[in-house]
Amino acid sequence: MQTNGQLIIGGRDEPGTNQAFESLNPSTGGVIWRGGEASPRQVDAAVEAARGAFEQWQDVPLAEREALLKRYAQIVHEQKDELARLISAEAGKPRWEAATEVASVAGKVELSIAALHERRAETSFDMNGTTARTSYKPHGVLGVLGPFNFPMHLANGHIVPALLAGNAVVFKPSEATPACGEAMVRCWERAGAPAGLVNLLQGGRSVGEALSKHDGLDGLLFTGGAHAGLALSRLFAERPDKILALELGGNNPLVVHALTDVEAAVYATVQSAYLTAGQRCTCARRLIVTDEAPAGFLDALVDLTKRIRVDVPDADPPPFHGPLINATNARKVLDAQRQLIERSGTALVEMKPLPLGEAFVSPGLIDVTGIDRQDVEVFGPLLQVIRVSDLDAAIAEANRTRYGLSAGILTDDRAAWERFRRRVRAGIVNWNQQLTGASGRLPFGGVGLSGNFRPSGSFAVDYVSYAVASLENERVRKPANVPGIA
Repeated sequence: MQTNGQLIIGGRDEPGTNQAFESLNPSTGGVIWRGGEASPRQVDAAVEAARGAFEQWQDVPLAEREALLKRYAQIVHEQKDELARLISAEAGKPRWEAATEVASVAGKVELSIAALHERRAETSFDMNGTTARTSYKPHGVLGVLGPFNFPMHLANGHIVPALLAGNAVVFKPSEATPACGEAMVRCWERAGAPAGLVNLLQGGRSVGEALSKHDGLDGLLFTGGAHAGLALSRLFAERPDKILALELGGNNPLVVHALTDVEAAVYATVQSAYLTAGQRCTCARRLIVTDEAPAGFLDALVDLTKRIRVDVPDADPPPFHGPLINATNARKVLDAQRQLIERSGTALVEMKPLPLGEAFVSPGLIDVTGIDRQDVEVFGPLLQVIRVSDLDAAIAEANRTRYGLSAGILTDDRAAWERFRRRVRAGIVNWNQQLTGASGRLPFGGVGLSGNFRPSGSFAVDYVSYAVASLENERVRKPANVPGIA
């Protein structure tokens, strides 16, 4: 999949005219993409192009919009190997995992179409000879800010339902994965998307801020960190006329309670905490172990954690995970571990830098029971163990966070699961399943600092359009009697 380091505005390629930047392969340090950031003028031009495309696109029949999306899905499928290689090179994912991301990109189309018909179908009823109808309208021009951890899938999860509903899009990928963002927009071009329907801006924080503040936007769809999400919330606080959808990660708890299959629980824990090198927003960050958990659980977890294979993405045999997105993030995670140990945390498995490259670290497992710790999302393969007495203490500990994205419990006790499901505060709550698994047919989002009650997944169709109530008659009718008029 070739990318040329260009912006795409109104169907035309043009170089970014602000500061040059590049993305690097986190495994090798090689340059993947090189180009320039969008200038304020180019941000204006992209929003203007999207506005022009929207004026036409909103009137396109739904069946034709669906047809475009299906052509896009087919092109993604045809290019799946090239797209997976690009994700693997730029985001550092093992090839097998990159392939699953590409499959999710293509699969989002049918899921979104089904969700639209299920959740946003027009309805009507007769009201004394008048037709009362509920319909839905697109907002207009939506900005999409994408993350690096799923450089195609998560942004695609906003873009596909937005276009299906009749909106136009201005998309800015993460500055760490610009090539993945460009490749995805190229697929829309090949599918025959009208010029200006999907515009591509590149750059860092300044470009994201310029797009977010742009008066020509009708809304912003964002996946990223809580710090940026809070800034966007403040920015949109006095703009109730603009939709803002946020998905902001979490300090997610996984509880281990009464169960018999220790090996299965250990594997579920490893998949919850360390998949994608711990760079999934749903990853378990806190492992809460009750006194009723099996005695050998932690020992078995320590053993399996030490055996996790970390390697370059195309290694043979394939690794469980590859590098973090860059060396800076690797140092941040190592520093978080250091701070926990300095506060008297016990390293059950110490995370260590690996000789494979500066972005590579091994998984870490730290017992932090009873110590002072910050309520933060450590975005890497570091799992904190907290021992508690019973289920109620586990639930209290799980809720001891400002976040609320995902939570899970591993237990054979159905009553314990039901109590946990009712009491834990999170938007995704799993029972005997890894936290990092999700279904596109379900909502995806959280509470607290994890979002603003606009979940993505199948519920994304809700925030890309708004409801309209209509009372309709074929012709105006004189009322039979109006009190107060002679």
